Amino acid sequence: MQALEIEKEVPTPKERVVYKYPYDDMQIGDSFTVPVAHKANVMNANHRAGKRLSRRFMARTEADVVRVWRIR
Repeated sequence: MQALEIEKEVPTPKERVVYKYPYDDMQIGDSFTVPVAHKANVMNANHRAGKRLSRRFMARTEADVVRVWRIR
């Protein structure tokens, strides 16, 4: 078996994160809506994006849509 060479100080690749919703572009107080049929998806995405971006998002159902706000 061939000996493996250990390499030091090789930079790791950047994480590729593509959000379906506009979390990166939102300022505090901004909001967007999605159809109520997508509520479970957007709630999960809010949680994941909030942890990754160190932000907080809040969602409320309004008739036939779910509105998502950036609150922090």
